[in-house]
Amino acid sequence: MLRNVGAIVAGLVVGMVVNLAIVQVNTAFFPLPEGVDLTDTNAMRDAVQALPAASWILVFVAHIGQAFVGGWVAARLSVSELLRNALIVGILSMAAGIANAVMLSAPAWTWIEMPFYPAAAWVAGRMAISQRQGTA
Repeated sequence: MLRNVGAIVAGLVVGMVVNLAIVQVNTAFFPLPEGVDLTDTNAMRDAVQALPAASWILVFVAHIGQAFVGGWVAARLSVSELLRNALIVGILSMAAGIANAVMLSAPAWTWIEMPFYPAAAWVAGRMAISQRQGTA
């Protein structure tokens, strides 16, 4: 049980690192306006709403990458319930994505990514199970 909880936490942490790394790459292509205070929710909301639609492609990849990599890590480190633990990471990642979208008033069309969080974690969990069974 304790190892499974640690696996979920590790999956969340590694997933967040992947997400942040890809978002950082995105800011190289689509930098935020000069002087935006990252700690000011209203300033961030305005800056995010001003980004071009193309900037959301890597954001989408970052978010789904978080759920996928985090789910895979959680499943690989788990001693039992591999798929369940991967899905927990996917669902918690989705919850954070929803909170972030609400807080930053993300464009309405970005909500389409939400069901992909648990789906990506499920695929990652199935891959981890296959790898553990030696069928991959």
